[in-house]
Amino acid sequence: MDPINLIAAFDAVTQHWSPKVVGRVNDQYVKLAKVLGELAWHRHDEEDELFLVVRGRLRIEFEGGAERVLEAGEFCVVPKGVLHNPVADEECWIVLIETVTTKHTGDVDTPLTKTIEQQLA
Repeated sequence: MDPINLIAAFDAVTQHWSPKVVGRVNDQYVKLAKVLGELAWHRHDEEDELFLVVRGRLRIEFEGGAERVLEAGEFCVVPKGVLHNPVADEECWIVLIETVTTKHTGDVDTPLTKTIEQQLA
């Protein structure tokens, strides 16, 4: 029940697109990530995914050409089954809230994919 300072916790995040679990609420993980460039087009068939921008700007591209741009302090929930690709043109700090079963890159494996064990380390 100790408080966690998010800004200080970001010091432990040293690689882009490598989320770190900093908390758990029921069956949801709270993760921190620093992102730069793009991750990969993917979907999560069974889970929604929340992206909250702490610093910088995140663009989330969606199938069909739609996109959402998130500024610091804004969040977006990507519903399960929606094909998406997160992109950061400059380094961006994000909080992710995801079901504990959510795979990092959903239905695809890439060189950036991290296992839950890597995210818990």
